Amino acid sequence: MTNLDYLVLMGYIVGVFTVGGIFSARVKDSADMFAAGGQSPWWVSGLSGFMAMFSAGTFVVWGGIAYKHGIVAISINMCYGVAALLVGYILAGRWQKMGLKTPAEYVELRFGRKAIHFYTWVMMAYRLTGVGVALYSLAVLLVALVPLEAGNPFRDPVTGNLALKWAVLLFGSVVTIYTVGGGLWAVLMADVLQFIVLNMAVAFVVPLCFMKIGGVGQFIRTAPDGFFWPTTSEFTWFFLAGWCAIHFFMVGAEWAFVQRFICVPTATHARKSAYLFGGLYLVSPFLWMLPPMLYRAIDPGANPEQAYILACRRVLPPGMMGLMMAAMVSATASMVSAQLNVFAGVLTNDFYRRLFRPEASEARLVGVGRIMTVLLAGVLIGVALVVPYAGGAEKVILSVTALMVGPLLLPSVWGLFSRRVTQRCIWPTAGASFAVGALVKFGLSEQGFLSGVESLDSLRTWIQANLRTVEAFVGVVLPVLVLSAIELASHGTSEGFEKVAAKTREHVHRPKPKMSRLPALVVSWVIGFCSLLMGLLAAVNQEQRQVLAIFSGTLFVIAGLCAWRYMTGSKSELERLNET
Repeated sequence: MTNLDYLVLMGYIVGVFTVGGIFSARVKDSADMFAAGGQSPWWVSGLSGFMAMFSAGTFVVWGGIAYKHGIVAISINMCYGVAALLVGYILAGRWQKMGLKTPAEYVELRFGRKAIHFYTWVMMAYRLTGVGVALYSLAVLLVALVPLEAGNPFRDPVTGNLALKWAVLLFGSVVTIYTVGGGLWAVLMADVLQFIVLNMAVAFVVPLCFMKIGGVGQFIRTAPDGFFWPTTSEFTWFFLAGWCAIHFFMVGAEWAFVQRFICVPTATHARKSAYLFGGLYLVSPFLWMLPPMLYRAIDPGANPEQAYILACRRVLPPGMMGLMMAAMVSATASMVSAQLNVFAGVLTNDFYRRLFRPEASEARLVGVGRIMTVLLAGVLIGVALVVPYAGGAEKVILSVTALMVGPLLLPSVWGLFSRRVTQRCIWPTAGASFAVGALVKFGLSEQGFLSGVESLDSLRTWIQANLRTVEAFVGVVLPVLVLSAIELASHGTSEGFEKVAAKTREHVHRPKPKMSRLPALVVSWVIGFCSLLMGLLAAVNQEQRQVLAIFSGTLFVIAGLCAWRYMTGSKSELERLNET
């Protein structure tokens, strides 16, 4: 990267800290820290949920699959959109109607204290693993782009670039600081900023890649056989159906996403946020999976995990590479900050306050929440540093997601509708699925502990040939079968279901908070700043001046529309107050 690229990247980091500082003043109590006071606009919640699914792992894992297999990477990512739309129709409104401060509060009401302990520690281990992979993936990209001079203490003597451990520590520290300061408000608004930067950068890369390879026709002619099929022998239709189901459970019940549904004023807003999330995921994969697919026509022998960043480096002018890195930093920051905030909220509200200090003041709870955020960040950084020893990013993220999401989250979704099941449904569902998953992953793998049993050779061979399908079965079908059996064997209405119903009835009669309009103003500032940045880059780049100028002008118009909408909204509210 050039000095101009580093300047742009630093400008992004300063912008994130500025957003965190603006919203830190709004954190008055634990509800502000972990639920944004229920005042988040639905579009902020939707964009934040969309970005919470992103990370540098998106570019490394899915970008690698797009480079190797083509359209199937788009098919896989569109599953998120289908899942989110279903969540909006079925679940999002239900979560908001309960009036929760944290998603863990529901687990305690519905299933009791033992369940909250189980879910907190197991889900924390699962999500910190996934986020650790994202942090590791970003560090891989940073390491590839940051050469250092000999003698620099942060230099890797083998590669001559920034050492992986320092890249992990640097970025982990940046995200921790703004999450500690601004709570969920900072997470939400940083996500919106990141959405703008990400899509602006990727939208710029795609036309330049097409120009580089000679147009759409040349891309089609050079693509390998099967490159434009929506499935492959590894990623089958059954896998895609299972992937939709897994992410229905994830978006519908994982705490970081549920937090997005409870931070808006009404159930209608929660549904709209999920619909926005889903709609974007049905469209956007066509945009941000194209660069690695196009790079296949430029360099068929590249490292798949680096295809995305290599495509950007090949076509982007000085300054824009920094913007692309800012986009990747943005995506990972979104995922990391979301998980830090949600689990810090659980540890503060559902453990510290309930078990140790029931009388703790709101100011003390905010302070404890910030300490918990820092401690969790330390664990996260440690996880990221050991990812290379676990088989790499792609293997870790696919297997962990497929095998753990369903068994962990399906009981929570089931409990929203079933009157019968109690906390006893959690243990057999998780136990059976985890046991079979461990057998598949560690016993019947090529180097598993049952590898010496000759009678299992044919079974082992079949499982390895259909690994993704088997993982989808274990992660979706098996827990559904277990819960169905428990449902049929249960009778009467559980105490937990009645508690949730009472909580919902109580919340219905509470006054609803008003949506904050400050996010619209912040968005107009951010887009205006990006417009100015693109204009400055146009002034110093001769080759892509026209494209940069078009982007700059378009962003300027969007910023003006956002500012106009903010001003008209403020004026309308003032008129209503005067009439009152």
